[in-house]
Amino acid sequence: MAVRHIAFYGRGGVGTSAVASNVSAALAEAGHRVIQIGCDPQSDSTSMLRRGMDLPTVLESLGKQCEVRIEDVSLTGFNGVLCIEAMSLLQSGDCAGRGLGEVFSFFRRERLFEAYKPDFVLYDLPMQTLCGAFSDPSHHIGFQQAYVVTTHDFPTLFITNTILRILANTHPSPGASLGGIIANGLTGPLAESIVRDFAKRTAVRAVSYLPNSTVVLQSELYGQTVLEAAPRSNHAFIFRRLAKQVVENGNGSVPNPLGAEELRRWARDWGDRIFELEMGFISAGAAI
Repeated sequence: MAVRHIAFYGRGGVGTSAVASNVSAALAEAGHRVIQIGCDPQSDSTSMLRRGMDLPTVLESLGKQCEVRIEDVSLTGFNGVLCIEAMSLLQSGDCAGRGLGEVFSFFRRERLFEAYKPDFVLYDLPMQTLCGAFSDPSHHIGFQQAYVVTTHDFPTLFITNTILRILANTHPSPGASLGGIIANGLTGPLAESIVRDFAKRTAVRAVSYLPNSTVVLQSELYGQTVLEAAPRSNHAFIFRRLAKQVVENGNGSVPNPLGAEELRRWARDWGDRIFELEMGFISAGAAI
């Protein structure tokens, strides 16, 4: 099969790295050759796949050495996933996006994808890569599909709406499409309903709902993916199912983000529903 490049976007702290790492682990478990490239300026995107083992970033190595090979900046992690970190916050300067051009030029020179022959390459792209160069990696690598990781709180959904607007306007590569949104860390009885409604109003598909869980916390404390720390857990099953969806999801969409006033009205409407539910004015089913 031809290599497929998949982007995972998300607000910092929402769990984009954890989702990408667990999907990478699940894809590899299913027999696929996988590379995960962390574009997070904290350089910890692949940490759970490599149990926190030291891995120099590409930008750091290029700054210190005249000749750098892929072997110098990669590490084979859990289930055989090839782990690469692009940069750290200190190396990226005032704009994380601008440092990615040099990193992807290095990949081209070293013919990374031709040499390793992956089936899937997953990219972890947090909000720090905005600053005028949000889709910079896609100028170098043609993404076939993008996923946005979010949660149910309104500040995060506001940022998710901004990400959808950028993806809808920039069309970063020919044929690229939005595979959907992944709702992570959900808590409370209305969390899934809020995300479902947001997805419906923005014309995107919510492909997975991941509730908050002590299994996830335990895995993070162990420095492992859920598939390694708790392979028979419900969350491990959810990630395996999500990986299968990524493999089979050939039909994406162009999102239709909400306008600023429409987004405010939508948030106020949900605020009224939650208040009335808490005060006992309406039944639980009426708020969904």
